[in-house]
Amino acid sequence: MKPKKTKNGGNTSLVFRNRMYVFLIPALAFFLVLWIYPVLQLFYYSITNFNGINYDFDFVGLKNYQKIFENGTLVNSIRNTLLYACVTVVLSNLIGLAVAIALNTKIRMKGFFRTASYFPALFSAIVVGFIWSYVYMPTSGMIANLVTLFGGNGAAFNPLGNYRIALFAIAIVEVWKGFGSTMIIYLAGLQTVDESVLEAGRIDGCNEWQLTKFVKLPMIASTITINIILSVINGLKAFDYAFIMTNGGPGKSTKTLMFQIYEIAFTDQKMGRASAFSVVSFFVIIAITIVMLIIMNKREVEL
Repeated sequence: MKPKKTKNGGNTSLVFRNRMYVFLIPALAFFLVLWIYPVLQLFYYSITNFNGINYDFDFVGLKNYQKIFENGTLVNSIRNTLLYACVTVVLSNLIGLAVAIALNTKIRMKGFFRTASYFPALFSAIVVGFIWSYVYMPTSGMIANLVTLFGGNGAAFNPLGNYRIALFAIAIVEVWKGFGSTMIIYLAGLQTVDESVLEAGRIDGCNEWQLTKFVKLPMIASTITINIILSVINGLKAFDYAFIMTNGGPGKSTKTLMFQIYEIAFTDQKMGRASAFSVVSFFVIIAITIVMLIIMNKREVEL
């Protein structure tokens, strides 16, 4: 059926298509007000000495950027953040994938185990942080009691007070809370694998490990990419557990990028310098994410 003509000879379908763009205006307005404007304001404050309270501030040029590179806080926080992200990405994806593969088989009480695996993800970071603070507590904590029970010195067990392992201790908490989310995504991907393909592999003599390595994993390559990218972004935004459990200590061992920004802005009340820190962090995270996307997309094509 031919499209109707308007009074002036126009095409009604074209008119309707043009009117559809009007519905984008509210979304664009929210995007501009709630994202573009704050980002531009962040860049603006990064070249001032704004303290977050008094709007009588001066322009200082690139001095804020110079300061954060000179005092070593940027390098330390980037190192801590990358190390934290590496631990959480690797462990949460390995554990999540292993649990998903196990729960994708025909086992009893499969629904219960799936729910139990995802259950930690339902808690807020504050609740999880406080719970694990008591788990890690020396002398009277759960792990310390187990160490004492087996003849060790539970009083000496204090991972949050040891600058060498404090970052790994809070990373384990992130893994415990987050592996359920990766497990659910992996499980959804595994359920899209055609059973006839697996059956053909079994007929050809493949065992379950070979089926997983050569059939299942290549077929869920896009799922692996999604999980890794989400885990990387989540790891680079690490703040909650460093704030709740260690307050950035001991020393500077758990001060991540986001924690350092918070401390400079609200403890030191140097909002301008915190804005400069945020700008640098923004580009670091964008660069890492782009590199990860390129690597993972290339890997998908190879698979």
